[in-house]
Amino acid sequence: MISNRWIALRKENWSRLELLLQQVESGGLKMLSGDELRDLGLLYRQAAADLSAARADDASRTLEAYLNKLVSRAHNFVYSGRRLNGRAIWLFFAVDYPRLFRRLLPYTAVALLIFLAGGVLGAILTVVRPNFMHAMLGPQMVDTIEHHKMWTDSILSAKPQASSAIMTNNISVCFTTFAAGIFAGLGTVWLLFQNGLSMGVISTACGQHHMALNIWSFVAAHGALELPSIFIAGGAGLRLATGLLFPGMLRRKDALALAGGEAIRLLAGTVPMLTIAGILEAFLSPSGAPVALKFSVCGFLLVGLSFWLSEGGREAPVRAELTKPIEATA
Repeated sequence: MISNRWIALRKENWSRLELLLQQVESGGLKMLSGDELRDLGLLYRQAAADLSAARADDASRTLEAYLNKLVSRAHNFVYSGRRLNGRAIWLFFAVDYPRLFRRLLPYTAVALLIFLAGGVLGAILTVVRPNFMHAMLGPQMVDTIEHHKMWTDSILSAKPQASSAIMTNNISVCFTTFAAGIFAGLGTVWLLFQNGLSMGVISTACGQHHMALNIWSFVAAHGALELPSIFIAGGAGLRLATGLLFPGMLRRKDALALAGGEAIRLLAGTVPMLTIAGILEAFLSPSGAPVALKFSVCGFLLVGLSFWLSEGGREAPVRAELTKPIEATA
């Protein structure tokens, strides 16, 4: 049951939120400074959590009505949205996305560990149980490897078509990995583990037949963006699952809306990465270009990706607080 002391402790925050809303309603968001914009987002989320608590108390119907109105007013400005133009897209990728990635990094790290676990198991099974490799890869692919040939050579005969097909397939894989998180995260975990298992089997089989340089020089250029995209998509799926499984103080549907909004924005950043990876996989990876060039491209992309995700948005004005997708209104 909500006590008078609980209300007294939060009343100051509600009053502060009301004051900021009055300023915005009279002159727009431009009336607020950077700190005030951040406060608006923080106070909105706190009021949304308070509203959820009030809804759980049958004796607090009057307070619920007040908070619902307050949160609804704030929601209109927090989610007022920006026109989709070149500047808005640039700000998302340059500022908002790196911040979101860093905040949700633990989910991506867990996804990476699941993938690596599958890779290690695949490598071990390939060494100790050769029949597993045959069952996993199929007789045609195993025969190709045993004859020291790359099954990717066929891509060279249809580069433009291959590029389009590869991009579509990679985006589909990442979106499926993300969407599978709705099954309590089990679908995402399985897909990450399965992809890691396949990677472990293929790389180990190639290594056993003295084709390690062939496979890794093929993967290097496009893999620098494709593999991180899979891990990020897996992290998005796990974030979706936590909203479903661990709603905290929010109602489950509100927690799922929050998690889903963050996960979709995290996933969105993989689209340009996969587009570039698809072009590289069709035109550079299977080509006869020098191995040094392929690994140089890999290094360049990894350095650029690391710099973008680690440093992007650190000095820009605080705006991300207003774009975190929290849904707590009725």
